[in-house]
Amino acid sequence: MGSSLPDLTYEEFSRRLRACAVEALTERVCGALWAHYRTLRAWNPRLSLVGPGTAGSVVERHYGEALAALPLLDGADSLLDVGSGAGFPGFVLAAARPELAVTLVEARQKKWAFLLAAARRAQLSCRCLNVRVGAAFESEPVAAVSWRAVDLPEATRVRLASLAGRLLIWCGAKEPSLPAGWCKHRTVDLAGSEQRRIVEWLPVDR
Repeated sequence: MGSSLPDLTYEEFSRRLRACAVEALTERVCGALWAHYRTLRAWNPRLSLVGPGTAGSVVERHYGEALAALPLLDGADSLLDVGSGAGFPGFVLAAARPELAVTLVEARQKKWAFLLAAARRAQLSCRCLNVRVGAAFESEPVAAVSWRAVDLPEATRVRLASLAGRLLIWCGAKEPSLPAGWCKHRTVDLAGSEQRRIVEWLPVDR
């Protein structure tokens, strides 16, 4: 069984959300993320989408750390988020960048069902796919591929790199190894931690 999340009002949720966001958020964005949070709070006791250790800081730790990637998406028109789980970061970025074509990929059926329910409630147009991403995964090329708290096999990383114009990886002190031909471009340190960060990787010929 999962833990219960705080019973926040919209006013408290949006205040905390805006306080940790790297850019101003419209009421539409706050409303979409509030719809996601209400769905998350209803489903979390059954699915444990957010662990008890971060339940009290869910806005800052999960929503805020997803929003920290917004400057890294400048100029991007599409995003493939791998292992989307509770929707961090892909769902949050889809809400904050409604012009971005976002695909959320989740292999576990119950978590995929959660993403569908949250997207309907938030009235987001992002695609939610219930597939396992591997070397045979089929997708059109995208401007960016992201993943957070997912340990991907080397073959999967190679396959995803072949699809992406850039890679956005949430990681700790240890960075995942990437195929030859890629280099670290920018790093965003995440608030409240000396190790957690987002690393942007680009092909060396860009």
